[in-house]
Amino acid sequence: MSGRAQGPFWADKRVFITGAAGFLGSWTVKELNRRGATTIGLVRDGGHHLSRRDDPETEPHFIVHGRLEDYDTVLRAINEHEADTVLHLGAQPIVGVANRSPRSTFDANIRGTWNVLDACRELRRQVKRIVVASSDKAYGKAARLPYDESMPLNGNHPYDASKACTDIIAQTYHQSYGLPVCITRAGNFFGGRDLNFNRVVPGVVRWALRGEQPVLRSDGTMIRDYIYVRDVVLAYLTLAERMEDPALHGHAFNFSTEQPISVIALVRRILSAAGREDLQPIILGEATNEIPEQHLSAAKARSLLDWSPEWTLDRALEETLDWYRGWLGAPVSCRRVEETTTAI
Repeated sequence: MSGRAQGPFWADKRVFITGAAGFLGSWTVKELNRRGATTIGLVRDGGHHLSRRDDPETEPHFIVHGRLEDYDTVLRAINEHEADTVLHLGAQPIVGVANRSPRSTFDANIRGTWNVLDACRELRRQVKRIVVASSDKAYGKAARLPYDESMPLNGNHPYDASKACTDIIAQTYHQSYGLPVCITRAGNFFGGRDLNFNRVVPGVVRWALRGEQPVLRSDGTMIRDYIYVRDVVLAYLTLAERMEDPALHGHAFNFSTEQPISVIALVRRILSAAGREDLQPIILGEATNEIPEQHLSAAKARSLLDWSPEWTLDRALEETLDWYRGWLGAPVSCRRVEETTTAI
């Protein structure tokens, strides 16, 4: 069975999405709009201008401007828009930013999570399902791989710790207050509309399309899971649907292609897909606070959700390259957009 969530389920749902103007959030809004849901997006800065310009279908039906750290705004948005579903995707997602500014990262990722969940606690008769996005980084460095959901959370670096806290807080609100919460732990997702060019996929794609040598801040040997953003969206919506079964509430689910790959191997796959195998990467080896190897087992999601990814890596890279070819041909400079579209 395909992991694709079914449209009729969403036709009468009112969905509150944090991080709605971000990379994952905008793809999620687009898919929910396509399925007939009413979408309410929490948007911080000016990132939503990208959504309108790039693809009007990524625009939520209702936009609430505000920060995850502002409890009153979060509560008002869920209450006044009568959301029955909450997808908490918003976070400060950049490892380098977290290393430089742990306090602001903890404010957004930890305080933001308890704000969303406490608002849902106050509105428990209204909110029927809550999906909280954690990360494979929450597991930290483990003695064995792949990670499975029974393993402890051991994030030590600022971003990793913030996602481990997000995860634990979500579990707490289920165990203590009976909130209908599920938690997602995905690997590194990629795809069009990601304008954080410090990430390996968009960065290498842009260099390849410009005919420039990619520059890697790591030594290229780190092994990671990479999953296409559209597969992540379908995974999250599938999980939300399956939450009609209360037995799933409180569970965490890994989402992965289960095909880990080194950074340098991924770079070469991108260059090959772009037809630029002639470009040799420049390897700086300067990355810090990074775990050498991380990858996930998705056996639980296959078993309990009947989920599996729909895109191969090569097909996903082809779609991703097509998106960036269109975007980089646009008249607005990439530098200006990169500076004004930080994900929530």
